[in-house]
Amino acid sequence: MTTQEIHFLKHIKAELIDYSEGFAVLAFDIEDLHKQHLGMVHGGAIATLADNAGWYAVRSLLSSEQSSVTIELKVNFLKPVTGEMLRAEARVVNRTKRTAFTVIELFCKDLLVAYATATFAINEERKLTQSVHSE
Repeated sequence: MTTQEIHFLKHIKAELIDYSEGFAVLAFDIEDLHKQHLGMVHGGAIATLADNAGWYAVRSLLSSEQSSVTIELKVNFLKPVTGEMLRAEARVVNRTKRTAFTVIELFCKDLLVAYATATFAINEERKLTQSVHSE
């Protein structure tokens, strides 16, 4: 099981907090760059954190020759996010040879503020990079 750095997460100042088999936690301290015009965390920032937490949870179950990409993401925004830190806890609830399904809960302090599900395609990394470069 290995972690892989995602440069976009650095850009939004998110950190991988926990990483174990089928589970991952990502978080960021809420700053102005995460907020929309009303001062709440932007839905896109919430969705990005959910998506990447799910990806890390799936990644924890894959071999070094495999990777995954999101093929579906659904986010339910339950409450406005205005606190100090946003945390996403993801777990894999079903995995087949080619897909993995995750559930992601997002918290501000201990308050559930969003709930997401995401499906990921599992690929052989070598085949995936050859496919991208051949187009």
